[in-house]
Amino acid sequence: MTRAFLVVLDSVGCGGAPDAADFGDAGANTLAHIAQYCAESRASGPLKLPNLDNLGLGAAVRLASGDPTPGLDATPTGLWGAATEVSNGKDTPSGHWELAGLPVPFDWHYFPQTQPCFPPEVVAEVMRLAGTDSILGNRHSSGTLIIEEEAEAHIRTGWPICYTSVDSVFQIAAHETHFGLDRLIELCRDMAAMLHDMRVGRVIARPFVGDGPWERTANRRDFAILPPKDTLCDVVQTAGRRVHAIGKIGDIFSMRGIDTSVKGKDIKLMDDLATAVRDMPDGSLTFANFVEFDSVYGHRRDPAGYAAHLEWFDAGLPPILNAMRDGDVMIFTADHGNDPTWRGTDHTRERVPVLVAGASGEAGQVAFADVAASICAHLGVPTVGPGQSFL
Repeated sequence: MTRAFLVVLDSVGCGGAPDAADFGDAGANTLAHIAQYCAESRASGPLKLPNLDNLGLGAAVRLASGDPTPGLDATPTGLWGAATEVSNGKDTPSGHWELAGLPVPFDWHYFPQTQPCFPPEVVAEVMRLAGTDSILGNRHSSGTLIIEEEAEAHIRTGWPICYTSVDSVFQIAAHETHFGLDRLIELCRDMAAMLHDMRVGRVIARPFVGDGPWERTANRRDFAILPPKDTLCDVVQTAGRRVHAIGKIGDIFSMRGIDTSVKGKDIKLMDDLATAVRDMPDGSLTFANFVEFDSVYGHRRDPAGYAAHLEWFDAGLPPILNAMRDGDVMIFTADHGNDPTWRGTDHTRERVPVLVAGASGEAGQVAFADVAASICAHLGVPTVGPGQSFL
């Protein structure tokens, strides 16, 4: 019996989505544009990702989009390809559900890019549940930016900071000490029922600390709509295998089909992934998400920081890959793009790389749902969703 590890590098897209223009993202390419930025503008030179590139990263970007990838020119030794999404969204639940074999069967609700952007009944419910006279924010914004803009007023008034993005999401930021972490999480949990009925995909608690400068903490909680059908996690668990979640995977799937979960910042999650490779039993699935590519660097349009985080992640891979057992596979992919050279502050519609350690060859152009089908085939459990195995 063998094991499977599915590692999502949140937002690490590779361009070329055939419907990118429908989302206003024609030409967006997270990885290619970061590689080009480094080659042209960074004092330390081209992007250096030898381990991911040896698996096929540069080749996957060029397959997806045809865009040049300076510094990513290795001959692949892993199994590599590029995946295309069919769900009508460029958000976290859409990408993860489809990777897990469930293309989203409905359209999400999005809040308008107006100020205020939330309907009065939503605002009134937040006020009622929080016991406050009003809210702050009530607009589209980057999370770190709105905290900078509203934190002082939040501490002075006690009003929660509510905001959204082009994704189907309702986010509440609050200070862990002045507002209270437990109070914030309870508020988001209680708001979720109303917002999920509206087809808003996630309600997210965004706690922060400090007295200026402010710092978001790792105590984020996502309250996501429950998947309407079985996913990869469900079929693996139903087969009697263990399913372990790393990062925000447990929140994305509302812990359905998941046995154990660990959370934290990406630096901790690398250790958690290494521990899973060492300890997870035969036949198990480990499903991981590394969010800071997206949350810290993509949304803030920071190509230099994004590049450095990619290089940090790549440098940590050798001991993890070397510890894999015979027959294991580890799939590296992404859920959407977030091109840090692109306009605005939001996700970009892109294809995503698919890199497999523990196999070799060219998978070519595949579907997001093919990832779930491939893991099912590898683990010997019933296939979930419409995909076909590339393993």
